Amino acid sequence: MSEKKIIAVIGATGAQGGGLVRAILADREGLFEVRAITRHPESDKAKALAALGANVVAGDADDPPSLRRAFGGAYGVFCVTNFWEHFSPEREIGQAAAMARAAKHAGISHVVWSTLEDTRIRVPLSDQRLPTLKEKYKVPHFDAKGEADRIFAQESAPTTYLLAAFYWDNFIHFGMGPRKGLDGRLMLALPLGGGRLPGIAAEDIGKCAYGVFRQGAEMIGRRVGIAGEILTGAEMAATFSRVLDAQVGFYDMPFDDYRALGFPGADDLGNMFQYQALYNNEFCKSRDVTLSRALDPELQSFTAWLERNKAKILLT
Repeated sequence: MSEKKIIAVIGATGAQGGGLVRAILADREGLFEVRAITRHPESDKAKALAALGANVVAGDADDPPSLRRAFGGAYGVFCVTNFWEHFSPEREIGQAAAMARAAKHAGISHVVWSTLEDTRIRVPLSDQRLPTLKEKYKVPHFDAKGEADRIFAQESAPTTYLLAAFYWDNFIHFGMGPRKGLDGRLMLALPLGGGRLPGIAAEDIGKCAYGVFRQGAEMIGRRVGIAGEILTGAEMAATFSRVLDAQVGFYDMPFDDYRALGFPGADDLGNMFQYQALYNNEFCKSRDVTLSRALDPELQSFTAWLERNKAKILLT
């Protein structure tokens, strides 16, 4: 039998969990083996992980008994939720609570919880600078995760709180990449309020999580913010121009205009960008590129990520 410690990974077929699964599998000399947890173990993505050597098991964050089974015997657990699948902060909090309690029940030695700030600490519901959404939140997909931090602490789960940054993959999958205007010019339009934006390749979040597990107990109880690079809108546009060999400008869109775009979650994301602008220095300092590179020696810069993915960027 293998003596390697088991890391159980929630969301193993997703962006963050998938990056962690592949990082563990790539480290053939490491101390860990991976248990890839998914709701759909018969899916093509799950079968691909199994083909790489992962032990794929069924588990559902909406089904607490399945989590207890999936976590059994593991040393570590990576916990992540996907707000954009259902747009319900209450469901996200419930899922996080189920993970924290299952980790405690299983006697897990190290939990890495992928979280974000609860923006209501800085901007309470009475603060009119940001519209209140869903009656109880300012940035629902941030606030739910931040609120769930207390559950991990209350359950005495030995947790590292991993704060991710803006996915550069959003330029591919979320329609945030440069677009042609009526004048035919390419424009990157984001509401940054003149600030900088910490960003990271989604796969590097998983690799940084693996670095946290490798460092072990010294990371428990810490809040670890990660980013591949922290850039202004103009700097991102210049990188697009250089790598795509096409002139790309930057438009710092007003927050209200972004919230009014009307796609699902536009108000949430508009509030997110405005919160980051309001507290830009603090937000950027909370994401440490040097620490991220120590956790993930292969950490990608924005240029390196874009070079690898430029064929996927849709210039429409």
